Amino acid sequence: MKKLTAKEEAICQSFLILNEKVAAFKEVYKCDKSTDKTIKNDAYKVFKRPHVMARVVELKKERNERTGIDADYVLNRLVEIDEMDVLDILEDNGTVKALSKWPKCWRTLISGLDVSEIMSDDNLVCLKKIKWPDKVKNLELIGKHVDVQAFKDKVEHSGTITHEEALNELS
Repeated sequence: MKKLTAKEEAICQSFLILNEKVAAFKEVYKCDKSTDKTIKNDAYKVFKRPHVMARVVELKKERNERTGIDADYVLNRLVEIDEMDVLDILEDNGTVKALSKWPKCWRTLISGLDVSEIMSDDNLVCLKKIKWPDKVKNLELIGKHVDVQAFKDKVEHSGTITHEEALNELS
C-alpha cells in the first residue's frame, strides 16, 4: 500500500470522527475561501485514492475491535429495543415496579423519566411519564440493517427483454 501523506492521514483520522468526507476534508485543509463545489470535488478526489480508502477501512476495523461495537452489536441492541415490553416494568395493578426490578434493557435504553414526588404518610414516589425509544424508527433501522426491504418503494426486476417484446406487451 502506498504511504499516506500527513494530510491524507489527518483526513482519515478526521473522517473516523466526523463520518463525512467533505467535513473531514474541510477540517484538515481549513478551506474557508473555496466554493462548496470545489471542496466537494477535492474531497471526492482524495477519498477516491485506494490507499486513503484502505486506511479508512483499517481505522474503522481497529475501532470496532477496540470498542467491541460492530454490525452485530448494533443489530442486537435494535432487537432489544424491539422486544421491550411495558409489562416488564409494571405491576399487575398498573403501578411501576421498583427500578432495581426493571430489566437491564429498560434501564439502559429508555429516553427519559419524568418523576414527581407525592408527599404522604409513607412518602411515595410517583412516576408520571416514561419516554421509550421510537419503536417504528427502530423497526425501520432493523429493516435497513438486515436488508429486508420492507419499506422499499421500487420493485426491481432482472432479466432481458427485446424492444419488440416490450412493444408486444404494451399492445
